[in-house]
Parts: sequence; structure tokens; C-alpha cells
Amino acid sequence: MSDSIRIATTAALLGDPARANMLAALMDGRALTAKELAYAAHVTPQTASGHLGKLADGGLLAAEKQGRHRYYRLASPLVGQMLEGVMAIAGPEPARATPWRGGEALRTARTCYDHLAGRLGVALADALAERGHVALGTDGGEVTEQGQRFLDDFGASPAPGRRMFCRPCLDWSERRPHLAGRVGAALACRCFELGWIARQRDTRAVAITKAGRDGFRDTFGIALDG
Repeated sequence: MSDSIRIATTAALLGDPARANMLAALMDGRALTAKELAYAAHVTPQTASGHLGKLADGGLLAAEKQGRHRYYRLASPLVGQMLEGVMAIAGPEPARATPWRGGEALRTARTCYDHLAGRLGVALADALAERGHVALGTDGGEVTEQGQRFLDDFGASPAPGRRMFCRPCLDWSERRPHLAGRVGAALACRCFELGWIARQRDTRAVAITKAGRDGFRDTFGIALDG
């Protein structure tokens, strides 16, 4: 299959609103059942089954059976990166008289697959770069020796693996990069462990807790409302 056909095939999968809703619902890195994804896509379970099959066949979703249920998740971090990139190119949602659901919360802090995005994610990337802990290029990044010591002390040393170690990810709402890769995932995981951020139901937005407001300010010099 030629590159152009592969691009067109993937674009066609993204071009259906129901499938786009399903993929967006999985961008926080969690696995959901077909029933939950049908609800997110506003379609019947029967219709959802067909969409999920196409997404799995197209390499965008991975499925795992557990008990009576089959759970679906994004096939890899690259799929989340692609979706975030598409959203960045599409631009932020136009302002409306009535704010769209979760809009400001999503812009403030959200998950992008397994790392942090929004104003919080961008501010973390900026703080680490300004302090000489990370150096980000157009397509990749690295952690300095000073930065590795900081991550060790903070309890966010990246786990070993084949996935890219550190890279910028263009943030669709801020139009600037936040931190992805194993480094971004480790930072997000540590912030959840510390109770600085908390997941919210039915949205990728995360709440910044009182402990988080203090922690982000004292550790990174970041001041954001939760």
C-alpha cells in the first residue's frame, strides 16, 4: 500500500464524527468498553461495534478482553500524538456565547494520552527548559545531567523502554509544546501520585488540587487556578 493511500485511509477513519468522538474519549490513556464508547460517540452499541472494528483494523485501537467485557485503548502513544497534532492544526474551538463543555478546564490542565497538556503542561515544559533541565528541539528533546538529578529527586525518573525518551508535543489549545515521551509520562504519573492533580469524570480535564497549587508554585514556579 502506497504512503498516499495509507494517509487517505487513516484520514477517512478520523473523518467520521462518531469515530472521532471515540478516539477523543480515549486520549486520556484509559481503556473503555464498547458500551462506554458508544455513549461517547452518541451511537447505538451495534453501530459502535462496526466503528470499533474499523479503528482496530486500521491500527488506531487495541482491544483486550477481560471477563465479559472487551476494553479498547489507543494502540500506541503515536496515535495520541497524531490526534493532538490534528487538533492543533484544526485550532481551538471558536468562542461561543455559551462556553462548550469542559472548555476552560481542558485549556487549563488535561491529559494528552499519558502526559500533561493545556496551560499546565506547557508551563511545566517552559519551567524545565528555563531551568536547564530539558532541551527541546523541533522533533525531540533531551534531559540534561542537572535535569536528571531533578527528576530523581522529584521521584519522576522515566521508566526504561523503547518509546521515545523525551519529545515536544504541540498543544492544540496553547499552540506551543508541552512535554511528552517517557519523561512527560513520568512527570504526569508523579503529579497524580502526589495528589497535585485529580482526574475528573467523563473528561480529559484534570483538576489542580490545593496541594497541587502549592506544589507547582514551590517546585516549578507555576501559578494556575484549578
